[in-house]
Amino acid sequence: MEHVDYYQVLDVDKDADEHQIKDSYRRLALKYHPDRNSGDPEAAEKMKSINEAYAVLSNPQKRRDYDLLKERYGSSAYNHFRQNYSEQDIFTGSDINGIFEELARSFGLRGFDEIFREAYGNGFQTFEFRQDGFNGKGYVFTGTFGRGNGEAGPSPQAGQMGKMARYLFKRVTGVELPEAGRDIVDFIRLSPDEASRGGVREYMHWRQGKKLKIKVPPGIKDGQKIRLAGMGDPGKSGGEPGDLYLKIHIKKPFIREIKNFIAGLGR
Repeated sequence: MEHVDYYQVLDVDKDADEHQIKDSYRRLALKYHPDRNSGDPEAAEKMKSINEAYAVLSNPQKRRDYDLLKERYGSSAYNHFRQNYSEQDIFTGSDINGIFEELARSFGLRGFDEIFREAYGNGFQTFEFRQDGFNGKGYVFTGTFGRGNGEAGPSPQAGQMGKMARYLFKRVTGVELPEAGRDIVDFIRLSPDEASRGGVREYMHWRQGKKLKIKVPPGIKDGQKIRLAGMGDPGKSGGEPGDLYLKIHIKKPFIREIKNFIAGLGR
């Protein structure tokens, strides 16, 4: 079992803000850049670990999920996090490409395309378009990271270009890029006792017209979310479906609700 701590990998404190996280990543990316560590496999693996840590900690939602797991599972949080987040999930939406291009311009190093293709295999592909006064660049992950054998099928387009990039790319090439389905957020109500004990609960997924059995972990807190991968809206053009997030709402004891109601009348 791996005991990886993203904060230690990125050499930042748990309360580091977004600027500290980005500055630390820039410093470490420059230190372990393959062009400055030719032939050093340890540096290459370190670079991949740094990329993953930054992609998680620079994303508010992924960082919150990871922090919650650290509070609950301590040093084994990483393993629980990776059960819910694939490498494709982790890197989707990251601005790592922009940072690598900054390093390339400033220090004469290879840029994002070559470094990521070298590190993650043929599953990493880039595209560039220029038409009607527009130009842009994005990247697409297909297959499984580091394997490049296409086992996982096409994945959603990553990067910051979003819908505009897909639209322009289709106009230029005639090819429609896969688009991930939207995530769905809903609520599931639990009594304090049910939240404390955990167990299996039924949830009616109205959009799909079926009941799901949800495993609630013991001791879950009000406001935490349970993620059901692939149960969101369907993707387009072969894109992966979104996820379903069930936000926990713990019902207050009836006496407390009455007191709150009476208190509200007195205001």
